[in-house]
Amino acid sequence: QVQLVESGGGLVQSGGSLNLSCAASGFALDYYAIGWFRQAPGSERQGVSCITSIDGTTYYAHSVKGRFTISRDNAKNTLYLQMNSLKPEDTAIYYCAADPPPVQKCQRTYFRSWGQGTQVTVSS
Repeated sequence: QVQLVESGGGLVQSGGSLNLSCAASGFALDYYAIGWFRQAPGSERQGVSCITSIDGTTYYAHSVKGRFTISRDNAKNTLYLQMNSLKPEDTAIYYCAADPPPVQKCQRTYFRSWGQGTQVTVSS
């Protein structure tokens, strides 16, 4: 059974950093398409960054490119999202997701397994 558990969220000032973790179980992370999504109040869940195939093809949303970095530790079966230069508009619940590869787009409808989410709040 695929399980994903996020952690690392919290309250940070604008310009600060956070490193989110997503511990996976029930499958091998390096053989799946995996990604980070976020959902702000009243908004749709949007793709932040995804690794869409086992060759490591990576996608970043334009709004986070150059500030966020997705990575995975296959030995720990854990996905990470390093977030730097955080802005108030990054405030959202952050979710990790997984699905057998390849996944064509870093969009919610292409992923079927989800974690419970972790809250990130950036104060101005």
